[in-house]
Amino acid sequence: METFSYVKAPSIDKALASAQQAKFIAGGTTLVDLMKLNVETPKTLVDINLLPLDKIEKLPDGGLRIGALVRNSDLAWNADVQKSYAVLSEALLSGASPQLRNMATTGGNLLQRTRCMYFREPSAGTPGGYGCNKRTPGSGCAAMDGFNRMHAVLGTSEHCIATHPSDMCVAMAALEAVIHVEGPKGKRTIAFADFHRLPGDTPQIENALEHGELVIYVDLPKPVEGAKSTYLKLRDRASYEFALASAAIIVRVDGGHIRYIRVAMGGVGTKPWRSHEAEAALMGKPANAATFKAAAEAALAKAKPQKDNAFKVELAKRCLVRSLKTATA
Repeated sequence: METFSYVKAPSIDKALASAQQAKFIAGGTTLVDLMKLNVETPKTLVDINLLPLDKIEKLPDGGLRIGALVRNSDLAWNADVQKSYAVLSEALLSGASPQLRNMATTGGNLLQRTRCMYFREPSAGTPGGYGCNKRTPGSGCAAMDGFNRMHAVLGTSEHCIATHPSDMCVAMAALEAVIHVEGPKGKRTIAFADFHRLPGDTPQIENALEHGELVIYVDLPKPVEGAKSTYLKLRDRASYEFALASAAIIVRVDGGHIRYIRVAMGGVGTKPWRSHEAEAALMGKPANAATFKAAAEAALAKAKPQKDNAFKVELAKRCLVRSLKTATA
């Protein structure tokens, strides 16, 4: 690990003023790992744990505001989240371990980086090391011809096929969250769908944050009346494992037909994957097995599997069908 300076920020203004050549740190459950591997080499760490961003509050319009420093465990077990946003609670509780959930924050989870083994290899992107365009643009993508069982099948490009790892973000994509940030240019909001970027030809640019910006809080809209939700995660083992495929479903059924539907998928995309194709195939249709199967086919129609992860296409379809059955039962 390279040497760095450490600053403990007493306020948001002080944190932003210290942001030059710095990384913000809260729980550190991803950043510290990456620093040990020399994937991240910040000159300064700005500790933001003193900032007043650890509250969960109801909004006047019926929505919910989640501070960026709310720990994953606190968010998952919050009574309002469990009652009105069950899909988010289920997603959080399926991720990591209790110890990590007690440390990891909402803002940190939004910024979680890929678990691609080539990206995390200390020598990646260096002469003689594995190619990684996230680490060193133009160095290539070793996963293309390497072992790519865990990699993405949706949203990939010739420059990167790394999978986005977060469970929380899949649920927030389905919930259509709004992210509030603050930086040198002031405050702004970012729709969740616009926060994470597809790799395209710039896989090193992973999100919409500008230099020095800090996530302040996340707003969830008012729950859809009469809707039910579920989160299903399929993985190699029952705990402390990343998704091979997952699905977040929010659905309202009236008279046997689907009247409201949001579908997001994890484990298969280069970003938390909102499936508008599946939603179009479901909206207004009977809530039955044939409709669910058609939606699953639509969701994966543009999949581009690699040599080791072709199984993910069928697995994701089955995951989606099963989660739809659960949510509409």
